[in-house]
Amino acid sequence: MADHRFESVPAVREGLRSVGYLSDEGIAGIVYLADRLQKPILVEGPAGTGKTQLAKSVAEMSSARLIRLQCYEGLDESKALFEWNYKKQLLRIQAERNEGGTWSDVETDIFSDDFLLTRPLLEAIRAADPVVLLIDEVDRVEVETEALLLEILSDYQVSIPELGTITARQIPLVFLTSNNTRELSEALKRRCLYLHVDYPDMDREKEIVLTKVPDITEALADQVARIVRSLRQLELKKPPSVSETLDWSRTLLLLGVETVDAEVATSTANILLKYQSDIAKAVKEFSSNQQAAKVFAPGPK
Repeated sequence: MADHRFESVPAVREGLRSVGYLSDEGIAGIVYLADRLQKPILVEGPAGTGKTQLAKSVAEMSSARLIRLQCYEGLDESKALFEWNYKKQLLRIQAERNEGGTWSDVETDIFSDDFLLTRPLLEAIRAADPVVLLIDEVDRVEVETEALLLEILSDYQVSIPELGTITARQIPLVFLTSNNTRELSEALKRRCLYLHVDYPDMDREKEIVLTKVPDITEALADQVARIVRSLRQLELKKPPSVSETLDWSRTLLLLGVETVDAEVATSTANILLKYQSDIAKAVKEFSSNQQAAKVFAPGPK
């Protein structure tokens, strides 16, 4: 039986907290099951809700090596899996030719590990040490590359014609993240455990701010969480993410702000929001007397 990384769901939750990631029971439970069932986790949700950070935190808490494949349009096998070092192969062929060698003399040599350039997927398969494999923004790749991922994640092995089949030495803990820019295939979804990570509620976001920005007061953290929640309720092109909430909190500290009012919120709105149309909506919200009374209500002392 394979060695398990985590003893229980509470142990996962406590381990994540120890590295600064505040999870709920649902997140901790999926991580625990993925380890026990040796299945990948597909993590979907809005950008900036901590999907990538979850994989990083699991790697940190379990003392595993993080291997990251950043997906993008046009990603192919040579960048995701492996490719041959053609320049080195040519040099080897030229050297053999100068020495009077034949193709049969050099063929076996140039198609060996010394000439193989491993990319993240093959690196994770070949790793002997514990690994967390992060396949980030999988929804950005084409269907053909998605099929390649599915093949590898089904059997945890890779077939290289010149070398044969390479089977995983240990099953990596795999996280695939998606921002829902396109629908993923049913086959890939069936292979994975599913986790949806949404924006945290106000109390949890306040706790995140207090954890990640240790010098902030509870009153200011409460105001930050309250204001961010009110902004996410607007019809924005890009609601503020958790990372932007933290950036804003640090900005307020640097400016020496103790209490956020409409003037402070307006002057720093560009830290939270990245589209002018969204900033305009937020400023209008801040300037409304009725809304401002709710948004800028003082937090606990």
